[in-house]
Amino acid sequence: MTLVVHHMRTRLFFVRHGDSLHKREGVIGGPKGCRGLTGIGREQAAELGARIAAETAGDKASIYSSPLPRAVETAAAISTACGLPAAQDCGLCTWHSPLEADGLTHAEYARRFDIEGGGIYRPFQQGNETWAEMVTRTSRTVIDLAHRHRGETVILVGHAETVEISFNALGLLPVYRPFDLEVSPASLTEWVTDQDPTQWPPPRWTLVRFNEIAPSGRLTR
Repeated sequence: MTLVVHHMRTRLFFVRHGDSLHKREGVIGGPKGCRGLTGIGREQAAELGARIAAETAGDKASIYSSPLPRAVETAAAISTACGLPAAQDCGLCTWHSPLEADGLTHAEYARRFDIEGGGIYRPFQQGNETWAEMVTRTSRTVIDLAHRHRGETVILVGHAETVEISFNALGLLPVYRPFDLEVSPASLTEWVTDQDPTQWPPPRWTLVRFNEIAPSGRLTR
């Protein structure tokens, strides 16, 4: 007799942080340059938190966020709504830009740090990560968390790049995609699998929704 093992559904919610001050100010938002959310961003995070709490009621769920203030604030709103603690994981960060660039305008950053020949495997700026390095770092984090919480719901609060890289980590797309993605602040992207996230070959994940924003329409770019 063959024993068939059924695995519970694993749900991964990818959340981009709400409208942020660093984006409005046009600066590199590292640990010092990021000053958190705008007033609109806090409203977006609170509304998103209420939606996620309603959708995950009864689930065994966990919350993780990038340690950057805009993501931490967004995760805190979700944490309050869901009644769950939020942990921080640097694997969910956006670009690990050089410390000297933190808080600079994008124009000044480009003037001081841009290098020739940047691309997938060579950084665009001196001291920055390559895109391939960030894809690997973030994908490893996403898969590790899926393994740790298989059969559960995981809420991952990060950045536009975090959501984009979910297509590499779960959709197994190549490092260089032949298309672009637009990820809105406080948007929700959901992937699910009924297979074991720890299996080999990798499980089949389903993209349930992408870049879903609040019904209120409090949308910023």
